This record gives sequence, structure tokens and C-alpha cells, in this order.
Amino acid sequence: MLQDKIFKLKGKVQHYDWGGTEYIPHWLGIENKENKPFAEYWMGAHPSASSTIEVNGKEENLYDLIQHDAAACIGEKVHAAFGELPYLFKILDVKDMLSIQVHPSKESAAKGFAEEEAKGVAIHASNRNYKDKNHKPEVMVALSEFWLLHGFLNEDKLLKVLQTVPEFKGLESIVMDKGYKGLYEHVMLMPQNEADALLAPLVQREAGRKKNNELTKADAGWWVAKLYGEEQSLTHLDRGLFSIYFFNIVKANPGEAVFQGAGLPHAYLEGQNVELMANSDNVLRGGLTPKHIDVPELIKHIIFEGIEPNVMNGIDLTSGEKNYPCPVPDFGISKIELQAGETYKTEAASLEIIVIIEGALTVEGSNKLTAARGEAVAVLAGEAYTISTPGRLVAYKAFVP
Repeated sequence: MLQDKIFKLKGKVQHYDWGGTEYIPHWLGIENKENKPFAEYWMGAHPSASSTIEVNGKEENLYDLIQHDAAACIGEKVHAAFGELPYLFKILDVKDMLSIQVHPSKESAAKGFAEEEAKGVAIHASNRNYKDKNHKPEVMVALSEFWLLHGFLNEDKLLKVLQTVPEFKGLESIVMDKGYKGLYEHVMLMPQNEADALLAPLVQREAGRKKNNELTKADAGWWVAKLYGEEQSLTHLDRGLFSIYFFNIVKANPGEAVFQGAGLPHAYLEGQNVELMANSDNVLRGGLTPKHIDVPELIKHIIFEGIEPNVMNGIDLTSGEKNYPCPVPDFGISKIELQAGETYKTEAASLEIIVIIEGALTVEGSNKLTAARGEAVAVLAGEAYTISTPGRLVAYKAFVP
């Protein structure tokens, strides 16, 4: 039985190839002598990479502690609803583009998981689509200028792209005739030699324009040239390139947030963020990745309609707390920003994780501890606590609403 209710939490670094080498090590205050990519820092109780909490000077696995005494750790209500800590909290440093992807709904995930189990596809097989039965909605809050692809362009904008990019000549008639789905199926399922013939001149032209400083990050061509600018051989080109033109290119400034639900196609392009998602690993990919791509499965789950991206500034709640509303029961996220002398008081409705981006804090409830930039604190369900700071504090809090 845990005597204390407030603990230091240690996350797990994920060294994926697309990650930067400086941001996360610098934030954690560690050296990266081997120049490894530090892509993600996970905080939560995902069975594959659970965080640990410090109990009486010893590191205890959070996943195991929840399995052992869920009511005390995450609260009876959360345990009854989800059977686990339903979220995974992360810091990301995106140096190279992430895959064009979509996440399935809860119903589709359960069905896909059961089908792959029945076929005997091993859970860690590289060609496995469904790693669990859960959906994976997610929200990100930018820590730097952050760029992403987010949903299809509205029809008038999409048609303008198809009319003005010479290589896309003739594709607008497909949209008029068969809609978004017809267009996407056409480009994503065409033979590779046809895709190469269409995309090679496009890549060459965009690389030239980027060299001549004719493009900015708001232009699709900038990202195409970033991907293929130095390459001589333009064969087996990635169909993810089509999505860069067909999707909204969104810029989020520090403190701005974007929510992405099931069926919304997206990809992260560049920057650092705090990300919070349902505790799942279900990703269906369509390009810009060496990982398993399954275009027919991806197409089954995409919502084929144009959208206007919603970049959230957050809603001020109590003094020092700004909330970013997310339309899911699995998680909620708030920014806590305090100056010296200010305090933040609340009660944890679930297990809450507070990650410190800038400054330091003291958190006090039935026990008390201090933590600084690059550290995280876990507060168990039901604990009333107060946060104070000696200077300026910027932290993010994950919780179950």
C-alpha cells in the first residue's frame, strides 16, 4: 500500500529515427554523446514502456503498481470505466516528417484486433495493424513553432491545388466525379511507375524553387523539397507526397493546440510539442515512413471530407490554469503557468501527471516534493494538492476528466 500520494515520475525515451538529437536531452539535462535521435519521452503506464515512480528511494513500475492496486492509483471510477490508466503523455521532438496516418475508432480497432488475432498475426509482427483494441484520439500543444498536416483541404482549396500544380492536371475531374475518396484511391493505388512519372518532375521543380528561396513552410513544395531535395534518383517515390498537397498545412505557435480524432488523416512535419493520447498503439500508415504501410486499410478508416483546422488557444479556468477541451472521455490536458508567489490548488480526480517545461515547483498535499524543468510528478487519485513556484513556472497536466 502506498503511504504517499505525490511522487516523482520517470519517463522512457524512445529513439525513433525521425527525432532530433538536442531538444529532449537538453530538457532532461543529460548529455547525448552518441548523437542518438531522442524522438519521444513517454509518461504513463503503457505496458511496453511504463514510467516508474520513486517510492521510498526505489523506482517502482507504474504499470505494475496500477495492476496491483488500481483503486488507489487511478481511482475506482477510472478503473471501472477503462480498466487501466487511459492516457499516454509525451514530449516529442520532430526533426523529420512522420508518416501519413489515421487512427481507427474504438469499434473498428476492436474488430481489426480480433481479425488479426484470428489470422494468427503475431502482436509484434512488422505487418500488424492493430496492436490493441483501443482508439487513439490525440491532442498536441506546441512547445515551439510546430508544423503538421491535418485533414483534407476544403473543396475549393483542393480544386485550386489540382488546377495550379501542372502534374495534377486531369485529377480535378476525378474529384468532381468520385469525390475525395475517388481522388485519394486513384493516387494511392496507382502503379508505382505511374506515380514516379507524375511525381518526379514535381519533386525536381519544388527542389529548384526551394533552392531559389521561392518557398516557405506554408507551401507544400517546401516539405517535398525537404524530403527529396538532395536525391539524384527519383524512383520509387513516396505516395505520401500527394497528401502534402491535399491536406491542410497547419502552423501552431507555442501554447496553441490541435486535437485529432479517429478517421482524421494527419502527419507531424516539424517542431516540438507535448502530446496526449489514448493508451493505444493503433496507427494505419499511408506513406513517408519505413514502417508497415497498408493503403487499403488506411482508406477504410479515413473521413473523406474537407475541414477547416481548429487551432485552440485554450480556455482560462482558475488562476494559472488553461484547459484545451478534447471531445473524449479518456484524457484532458491543461497548461499551468504561475509566477513567484502564485499558487494553484486542485484535487486529482484520477492519476494526474504534471510535466515541467520551464522553472520549478513545489507540490504539497499529504506529502510534499519539489521538481524542476525536465522532471514530472504523479499525483494519485483523490489527493488534494497545491502547487507553488519560486519563479516562473510552465507545466502541463494530464488527467482523466
